[in-house]
Amino acid sequence: MTISAMPLLLLLLVSLSVGSCVGDHHQLLNFMTVKTSSLKHIAEGAVCSGHKVTMPSGDGVRWVPMNRPHGPCSSAAATTVVDGMLLWDQLRTSSIRRKLSGGRAGDGLPVIHSREAKTSNIDSSMTAKSTLGGSGGTSSTTMERTSEHLYSKVSQTVVVDTSSDIPWVQCLPCPAPQCHLQKDQLYDPANSSTYAPIPCGSPACTELGSSHSSGCSAGSDQCKYILDYGDGRATAGTYVTDTLTLSPTIAVKGFRFGCSHAVRGTFSDQTAGVLALGGGAGSLLAQTAETFGNAFSYCVPHPSSDGFLSLGGPVGNSSQFTSTPLIKNQHAPTFYIVRLEAITVAGRRLDVPPATFAGGAVMDSGAVVTQLPPSAYAALRAAFRSAMTAYGPLADPVRNLDTCYDLTRFPEVNVPKVSLVFAGGATLELEPASIMLDGCLAFTASPGGHGSIGFIGNVQQQTYEVLYDVGSGSVGFRSGAC
Repeated sequence: MTISAMPLLLLLLVSLSVGSCVGDHHQLLNFMTVKTSSLKHIAEGAVCSGHKVTMPSGDGVRWVPMNRPHGPCSSAAATTVVDGMLLWDQLRTSSIRRKLSGGRAGDGLPVIHSREAKTSNIDSSMTAKSTLGGSGGTSSTTMERTSEHLYSKVSQTVVVDTSSDIPWVQCLPCPAPQCHLQKDQLYDPANSSTYAPIPCGSPACTELGSSHSSGCSAGSDQCKYILDYGDGRATAGTYVTDTLTLSPTIAVKGFRFGCSHAVRGTFSDQTAGVLALGGGAGSLLAQTAETFGNAFSYCVPHPSSDGFLSLGGPVGNSSQFTSTPLIKNQHAPTFYIVRLEAITVAGRRLDVPPATFAGGAVMDSGAVVTQLPPSAYAALRAAFRSAMTAYGPLADPVRNLDTCYDLTRFPEVNVPKVSLVFAGGATLELEPASIMLDGCLAFTASPGGHGSIGFIGNVQQQTYEVLYDVGSGSVGFRSGAC
């Protein structure tokens, strides 16, 4: 620990007896000393460092790089403001909470006006590359001439979303303003030899259900879809199939997805669409369950490094994982729910009864910060503030983050260790950047009371490989994976 930046603490330590110093040293083991700059969402002048671990290579590769949408590693990189990102986070999680409680996606949406309308759709979900179409080969730039037509594959940057079931990308024709600007080339069905619209009345079209189907297009037998996320975003178009290529060894033939001709809202600046990995029918997981064992994993990286998305078993050694039971909601099978049992701060377990977490917590790739039942959050906040008294007084809140500090006076910060303990004993031991976001405690209280539904945000998931093993009914965690 470096204490030269805190002379008052230094004065206190040198005046203690030897016996007291031993006890205090033990207490300091429950803190982490980090540079203040490392606690910013995206550090000034940050550059992409790539993968921080050696990724598997060879013929059996089943992973693709995954990045934060607003970091220097993203091909759709854009600047973002934490305040706007947190507003979008509130809209997204409120929509999911309504679906879990039986409400419609759009019921009771907050009214967004003026300045807030510009930030309400700052999507903080992870992004990954995928390739659609083509007539052979694995390169996203391969082109072949067949039957006097030029067929090509198109490489797309898409949002990885574990809380939706209908994959989609923007397709030609896609006029503005119905379609948003994207960095990658638009998918053109006319340039793919493997494209096919899904007929009305087919099992695949029927599988959309009344909530996602919009009937048939006039004068044709093509299945139409509509998807309202309930957070101000929506997409509509034709339900189709084509070949999806994620890596040299992952090619999903007959992949069903939405060919979007109209979009409302922004899905991670300049991305092409959404790669849905929810637990319901129609998702990429459901379509590849027989091939890849009904499982996938990902590692959420820091903004300045690469993570990964993998289909099937884990990228890491399975013995390195700790796991917790997966709870499925029969009325909303899309969502992956786990149960917290305890929280520790600076080595001490909070006095929060396990029944407080009875509502479960949604593991979500797109939620930003972890939301806890109010009494659990109050206990965490009190313990954290007590451990951070050297950095007071509190600064102004940032959106719904109410425990913030002005750390510009300190080159280094001693952050208390925080761990999330799940049913079955699986534990997320959080690193400093997973505890604090731009000087604020990166947790908030969920709406509702005792036993309310919570969320495990992607800030807290950082650097862990999270394994959604739906086939065995568990969620696993492996630390230091990216």
